[in-house]
Amino acid sequence: MNSMTAKELRERFLNFFKKKGHKIVPSSSLIPTDPSVLFTTAGMQQFKECYLFGNLQNSQIKTRFLGKPFPYGKRAASCQKCLRTSDIEAVGDESHLTFLEMLGNFSFGDYFKEEAIKFAFQFLFEELELPQKNVVFTVFEGDKNVPEDKESILIWKKLGIKENKIEKRGREDNFWGPTGEEGPCGPTTEIHFQGTEVWNLVFNEYYQDRTGKLTPLKQKGVDTGMGLERLAMIVQGKPNVFETDLFEAIIKDLRFKIKDLRNEKAVRIIADHIKSAVFLISEGIFPSNVERGYILRRLLRRAIRFGKLPNLPKNFLIPLAQKVVAIYRNVYPEVRDKETDILTIIQQEGEKFEKTLVKGLKELNKLERIGKIEKIETSGELKVFNRVNAKDAFDIYQSYGFPLEMIQEELAKRGLLVDEKKFKKEFKKHQEISKAGAEKKFGGVGKEANYESAKLHTATHLLHAALRKILGNYVKQMGSDITSQRLRFDFSQAKKLTPEEIKKVEDLVNQKIKENLEVKKEETTYEEAIKSGALAFFKEKYPEKVTVYTVGGPVAPSGQVFSKEICAGPHVKKTSELGNFKIIKEESSGAGIRRIRAVLK
Repeated sequence: MNSMTAKELRERFLNFFKKKGHKIVPSSSLIPTDPSVLFTTAGMQQFKECYLFGNLQNSQIKTRFLGKPFPYGKRAASCQKCLRTSDIEAVGDESHLTFLEMLGNFSFGDYFKEEAIKFAFQFLFEELELPQKNVVFTVFEGDKNVPEDKESILIWKKLGIKENKIEKRGREDNFWGPTGEEGPCGPTTEIHFQGTEVWNLVFNEYYQDRTGKLTPLKQKGVDTGMGLERLAMIVQGKPNVFETDLFEAIIKDLRFKIKDLRNEKAVRIIADHIKSAVFLISEGIFPSNVERGYILRRLLRRAIRFGKLPNLPKNFLIPLAQKVVAIYRNVYPEVRDKETDILTIIQQEGEKFEKTLVKGLKELNKLERIGKIEKIETSGELKVFNRVNAKDAFDIYQSYGFPLEMIQEELAKRGLLVDEKKFKKEFKKHQEISKAGAEKKFGGVGKEANYESAKLHTATHLLHAALRKILGNYVKQMGSDITSQRLRFDFSQAKKLTPEEIKKVEDLVNQKIKENLEVKKEETTYEEAIKSGALAFFKEKYPEKVTVYTVGGPVAPSGQVFSKEICAGPHVKKTSELGNFKIIKEESSGAGIRRIRAVLK
């Protein structure tokens, strides 16, 4: 069994469930449609609505699927890309990762506990022939809101599992969900090998609303998740996930360069973070100081910092990123197709960080001289702390891109602390200011906008759509500023546009202007807008109702929609009102971001 590769495990899992009548569904994006979560953290997220189908309390779901075939049938299985930011601090041990692949099988009102548990037993102990030695099975012990899961205990016993191998655990361990602020959830039964949780079987019996209230679901479901990396660790007989073939090439490269075994934690952190960074960039995410971009920047800069401990050379992440692409190129084509952009962005972020590192450390040294002495009572003891001003620390984050944890680490070396709660308040204040500024820019020029501004606003939508069609769908709006004379548009793009590409974009916009396409406005929910294919700019949460502007459609010469975006407006009624579109400048606007300035003549 030790010779079985992760690729073989992935295939055997999906084939096993295909034979059991499951539809095999491809991995969804790491960027979920649910606006309440930053990333896809579990395999069930793309199936979230399926668990609500058939439950009367969710009328929107019933209306959406009314008269249509159920999207995935009653059974599905997948291998889902996941990214978990909650595990960043835990990376470096035997099993925690930020990026992972989650194997899962799902039932939407079909089978429930008995078949789900039998499938798991058959796959692990019959299909893979894993020994049951050192295996523990856990179940939910119950609490004041949800009863003990006695049924799962009986099912495991029927399969020959002895009672001393079945443990009852509380809500923190054996109750899962919901993902986001509300959704399906329920008790779980888990399978642990040698103390490591490998497979989690969730029985969705309840719907939890935003207040935490649980309502029994009329249609129950099964949602299971098994980390491929952890399964590979067990099957391949490895002491930790980093010794499996999913990390072997990366770890080997790092250990060749880092001879000191005391730096093993650094090796693991770098290996994990570069893998996550590669996948995030392949999804069109770029380093920034907000939301998803902040997580990417944090991972890259944290990896660089751990590389500085053993004095790794500049750009040491580049060959590691190439090894990540080699591992996954035949599994996730987006990683292979975006390799050039991935390497470019990692290099640019590394160079940018190197330049700011010295300046940022100088500013941290200044804080040491102006630290404020504070007396704090902890566990009955009076302790004296040298604490720096939270706003001063936040200014360093904002100016130099130092993550909070890095600021804390550097201050700790100097015997200083920073008030984390106050720091996060400063961060929230910064987000609110940024959001207000973004709404002003992205919204165009407000309700009092003149006609020329509205024309340029519509031209911005055409420009965005043209860039995506000429360069690729990875292009995303990163910023916009519109006046009555010109437009300025920032977008995700690592390389400078060629004169040929600029001309193609310009020509395509002018072609759509000549086609006299209708600009249609409609109001809908954010969720419906995203499902209909509308693009969204903001990373912040949207209101329940949003406005969508669509350019083109069935009456267009092509018969297709050219642009569809969530936007506050205003816009013109027909594209022919725009006249002639002219790009006057294309330039860099930061690492991995290009800027176009354009006018209408």
